Amino acid sequence: MKRLYRSVKDQKLGGVMGGLGEYLNVDPNIVRLLAVVVWVITGFIPLLIAYLVAWMILPEEEGAGEN
Repeated sequence: MKRLYRSVKDQKLGGVMGGLGEYLNVDPNIVRLLAVVVWVITGFIPLLIAYLVAWMILPEEEGAGEN
């Protein structure tokens, strides 16, 4: 079963977009690009609130520090 989490390997700010990209099996840069498009269409505040909520409630990727 797939789980949504914040990526530790592919993070620019908090790992939310990297984790979402891994969950959807798409390049996280595409997810980031779509987020910018949503930002332009809806404005800054709704996307900022959604990102902060996701950052707070999503767990970090398990086993990221293990080699």
